[in-house]
Amino acid sequence: MRIAIALVVASIALAVGSLGGSAATQSGIRGTVIKGPTTPVCREGIPCSAPAAGVVLVFARNGVEVARSKTLPNGSFRVVLAPGTYVVRTLRKFPIGGMHLRAVRVLKGRFTVANFEIDTGIR
Repeated sequence: MRIAIALVVASIALAVGSLGGSAATQSGIRGTVIKGPTTPVCREGIPCSAPAAGVVLVFARNGVEVARSKTLPNGSFRVVLAPGTYVVRTLRKFPIGGMHLRAVRVLKGRFTVANFEIDTGIR
């Protein structure tokens, strides 16, 4: 009897915990931004790219900016967004190189993984 009651209580707790604004119902985009090349001449055994820390990404839907996210020191980012398609760009304009605009689709209840590269223009 005690086991049956414990199972019922655990089931109710799980059901209540899954309601509302839990992380399972959030959606958005997460990923990493890298920059490269980081030197004019790439050499074997030495990385020619690096995490793009502190880059501000802008997320727009139907031409309207809806969110921004700043990359961490390891180049990663995570932004909560409603389901839909977003165009992602950098806040900063680069005179040479830069990051290409890209459309990313966000599905309900999921974080879409989108990794980006910034061309530094070093040649």
